[in-house]
Amino acid sequence: MGTGRKRRLHFSKIYSFKCGKNRFDDDHSQIGGPGFSRVVYCNETGVSEAATQNYVDNYVRSTKYTPMTFIPKSLFEQFRRVANFYFLVTGILSFTALAPYSAVSAILPLIVVIGATMVKEFIEDWQRQQQDHEVNNRKVKVHRGGGVFESREWKTLRVGDVVKVVKDEFFPSDLLLLSSSYEDAVCYVETMNLDGETNLKLKQSLDATSMINDDSNFNTFRATVKCEDPNASLYTFVGTMEYQEQQYALSPQQLLLRDSKLRNTDYIYGVVIFTGHDTKVIQNSTDAPSKRSGIEKRMDNIIYFLFFILFLIAFLGSIYFGIVTKNDLDGDRMKRWYLRPDDSDIFFDPKRAPAAAIYHFLTALLLYTYLIPISLYVSIEIVKVLQTIFINNDIHMYYEEADKPAHARTSNITEELGQIDTILSDKTGTLTCNSMEFIKCSIAGTAYGRGVTEVERAMAKKTGSPLIVNGRALEDDDDDDDSGLAVKGYNFEDERIANGYWLLEPRSDVIQKFFRLLAICHTAIPDVDEETGKVSYEAESPDEAAFVIAARELGFEFYKRTQTTVSFMELDPMSKKKVERTYELLNVLEFNSARKRMSVIVRDEFGKLLLLCKGADSVMFDRLAKNGRQFEENTKEHVNEYADAGLRTLILAYRELNEEEYKEFNEKFIEAKNSVSEDREDLIDATTEEIEKDLILLGATAVEDKLQKGVPECIDKLAQAGIKIWVLTGDKMETAINIGFACSLLRQGMKQIIITLESPEIISAEKSGDKDVISKLSKENVKKQILAGKAQLTSSSSDPYALIIDGKSLAYALHDDIKNTFLELAVACASVICCRSSPKQKALVTRLVKEGTGKTTLAIGDGANDVGMLQEADIGIGISGVEGMQAVMSSDIAIAQFRFLERLLLVHGHWCYRRISSMICYFFYKNIVFGTTVFLYEAYASFSGQPAYNDWYLALYNVFFTSLPAIALGVFDQDVSARFCLKFPLLYQEGVQNTLFRWRRIFGWMLNGLASGVIIFFLCTRALDPESYRKNGKTAGMEVVGATIYTCVVWVVNCQMALAVSYFTLIQHVFIWGGIILWYLFLLAYGAMPTSISTTAYNVFLETLAPAPSYWFVTFYVVIATLIPYYCYKAVQMRFFPAYHGMIQWIRYEGHTDDPEYVNMVRQRSIRTTTVGFTARSIARDNNLYHLNLERQASKS
Repeated sequence: MGTGRKRRLHFSKIYSFKCGKNRFDDDHSQIGGPGFSRVVYCNETGVSEAATQNYVDNYVRSTKYTPMTFIPKSLFEQFRRVANFYFLVTGILSFTALAPYSAVSAILPLIVVIGATMVKEFIEDWQRQQQDHEVNNRKVKVHRGGGVFESREWKTLRVGDVVKVVKDEFFPSDLLLLSSSYEDAVCYVETMNLDGETNLKLKQSLDATSMINDDSNFNTFRATVKCEDPNASLYTFVGTMEYQEQQYALSPQQLLLRDSKLRNTDYIYGVVIFTGHDTKVIQNSTDAPSKRSGIEKRMDNIIYFLFFILFLIAFLGSIYFGIVTKNDLDGDRMKRWYLRPDDSDIFFDPKRAPAAAIYHFLTALLLYTYLIPISLYVSIEIVKVLQTIFINNDIHMYYEEADKPAHARTSNITEELGQIDTILSDKTGTLTCNSMEFIKCSIAGTAYGRGVTEVERAMAKKTGSPLIVNGRALEDDDDDDDSGLAVKGYNFEDERIANGYWLLEPRSDVIQKFFRLLAICHTAIPDVDEETGKVSYEAESPDEAAFVIAARELGFEFYKRTQTTVSFMELDPMSKKKVERTYELLNVLEFNSARKRMSVIVRDEFGKLLLLCKGADSVMFDRLAKNGRQFEENTKEHVNEYADAGLRTLILAYRELNEEEYKEFNEKFIEAKNSVSEDREDLIDATTEEIEKDLILLGATAVEDKLQKGVPECIDKLAQAGIKIWVLTGDKMETAINIGFACSLLRQGMKQIIITLESPEIISAEKSGDKDVISKLSKENVKKQILAGKAQLTSSSSDPYALIIDGKSLAYALHDDIKNTFLELAVACASVICCRSSPKQKALVTRLVKEGTGKTTLAIGDGANDVGMLQEADIGIGISGVEGMQAVMSSDIAIAQFRFLERLLLVHGHWCYRRISSMICYFFYKNIVFGTTVFLYEAYASFSGQPAYNDWYLALYNVFFTSLPAIALGVFDQDVSARFCLKFPLLYQEGVQNTLFRWRRIFGWMLNGLASGVIIFFLCTRALDPESYRKNGKTAGMEVVGATIYTCVVWVVNCQMALAVSYFTLIQHVFIWGGIILWYLFLLAYGAMPTSISTTAYNVFLETLAPAPSYWFVTFYVVIATLIPYYCYKAVQMRFFPAYHGMIQWIRYEGHTDDPEYVNMVRQRSIRTTTVGFTARSIARDNNLYHLNLERQASKS
């Protein structure tokens, strides 16, 4: 059954809709060529041609594994790590006679570690599989033949199927729109899942298919679509439809993308073009960025170093063993008689000493595996996942207004959050709200609007002069919060043109044309509330919404759009009454980043043809006619003033067209629109260039994009932490500079190095038009300015400098022969602002900083133009703002507001860096302690391959007795609280300078482990041998000595953890002391097993160790003696040579938190001088006053 259709006028001339009405022009076709080979037989699933198309089905799988590939692929992933592969080899060798321990005890720890990681992978993949199952089993109505539609699962769809989607349903695949519930076959689509944008997009089918509006009509529907092959471009589509023996050109306007939603439309019919993994959204999707931190890379180097040590001691021990074995038989005298060298196998045969040495080398490789921490990798993965959970659940980074918490999309780089040296930030939507307010305008050379911007406030503070607004001085603490605005997007105050008073202005005719242009030249869709009659707008950008709202508030209310008309209400100058104006809408020449303007061509009520245009000043002034420059000088002056106030400006102009000129243009425009080729957009741009000229200037608009809440304070804290901040923006230089002042990136007294290509020499060369000459001169000019800037820095190195460079200059500064010089200059400056930057330039600058400095970089942005920058940086932070979700989907971590960056870096970053660094050092420490005792005992046993410990003691050391305290350290430890992290931001420099994971500290922990192992071994062996161990005079055997040494090792490494922890929690107490208790419980349980299982550990604790006082005394004595060196070292360091975090701990310990003088003294111990932020600004101002007072006193004396 069909449903009734909504009646609406046609839209087919708006945007690229016009191509829907025109036949296809073969001259421009590339269909059938490379990249355009897809053929879709619509509604012909049973036909042989359709059956032969080998296109993918609509089943979507986002999982990493399948049931068949999980085990082999997961195992391959695990054994790609060199440490795991080594343990696999040693596990295999443990089944041979070479092994000094049983095979089961060697394999079990590896199974536990690999199994834990595989379980984690399985759980993550299972969650993805559940999501896939839910999506693939959604239902949609599909034409089964005979005009009957039935519900089928998404996964069963095939290319060419005709589907019916109803309101508020998602599109199951990429569909070609055939018709809709509206008469003109338009529909409204929400693309939030694709790009995060909430405004609705308008789509329209071909006129040829728009009348197929009922289920029964599809019984006879047949068509063939030839189009582009599957690709990742969301916003392009090239194809043709052959229907009823005619060909029609297809455009993105007919394509409905999978995962977008049908809104405000009862139903649509569509044919499946791309399915499953061929759909554009799936083609466009990317996994969370896979990045490895510097600490992990260094950790790999440490493991390689330990492998080298392992092979070295095994090699040296084997040489010694071979020599001793060769000399075991001296005639009839046997030196090591207990080995029976006269009747031994190859392992101890003096006659085959070289072979025995080689076999011993392999045995030693198996025995010394305990130098390598088998559970390190899996422990780090667990810790990082838990750290990201803490980040995601931090209530202080939750943005309640938008209901958005922080979201870490990857756990690989949490510790790098504590090592950021340079932040590269977008401006619009990142530092600012991207919520535009119409605040000022210039019309006919007269400036209107009395509002005060945040930048003007900041500038007034900078100069110390009061702001005069409406006849009174505005105080610093006056509330300028825009939450009290009566109309969102409108903050305009000027009685001269408000409330119809514009009629009394000298150039009221120009004012009328100005606001008419704002009411007509846009792509907004009006929505009239039937109850209240109020009009709201769905606009493609915040700027556009602000313009139509401003026009409405000032008396030019756009309220209706049809396919061919735009209607608005305005005040009639003659009757002084509101009248309705309806203009015929002929063409929309859309905005793009290359054109930097948009235009509409309309016919007014008197039949006059008008081209209305708005765009950036950089392109608009060049397009003015000679007789259209009447207000140019004043307008330019106002635009510069608006830029100084931090406002975004657009120039408004128009021209009248004659019929012949328009007819010629329209033919070319239609031809360009209907072309089906890769250069379609270039053809359209070339056509519009010809008509957007000889314009008459009307004026300029100025909208304010307010700073986000807390941005100046956040930048100030980050600057105090020693982090360098670069701003990469597409705004004009003046706007960017003044936003810099508003957020304290720039301040009074900071010298500016400005690199621009606005010199007379360059301007005259540009007028000549010789591109080679322009390029050569520009490059030389930029290089000259960079070298001059470096010379300026060298001459006064003590003064803070800011580098400001525009997009044209930046293009040359990034050339291979200049970029290193440019980087040297930029790094030496306190602030860097790159203006008019393209997305590619943002990515190139980020790469230059990352590779050129070798330091950790962080990029932060909110829009699609920031994606390259985010992926290029070591860490990409996406702002989940109003510009869509492209940046978030390409980021490592998403936050809702820039100000949350302060806590993310200074608190979580510092903690994560410290925890991971300390945890890795501790892992190597505990393994070196254990490995040292194993090595010394084997040396003590004449390198015979005899282990000191029972097989299961060896196997469970890393997995059960010592790993959990290290994990607790990595998750919970805090050297200082979050409050102190924010109060003393310079603490962050410990991570930037990598003080906690430099080679000196790593080798310090290794030396500590070596010393602890030596002390434990020799004190235990000397205390237990050759003295009698029990009252009956028995001496300690190997099993007693081994168990005693092992007990001391477990106590020492856990007590060492207790000494290293700065912040105890209940979990840490449980893990540290529980690890020791677990050892004793294991001795009891394992010793109670039959001798075939427990072997040398049979009842060793109950019958031998526990009854002997010497065991308890030796344990206590050895543990204390082993820990004393570390304790003394830490005590001396903390008391006399405290690190920066140590000084802060003393403040907390001694109760100086409320002593401002003492706290300030600690703060002054800066690692680097702060030159950016409002704190630096106030310090500089105080210093200036101090020097001024000194000068005054000197002049008086």
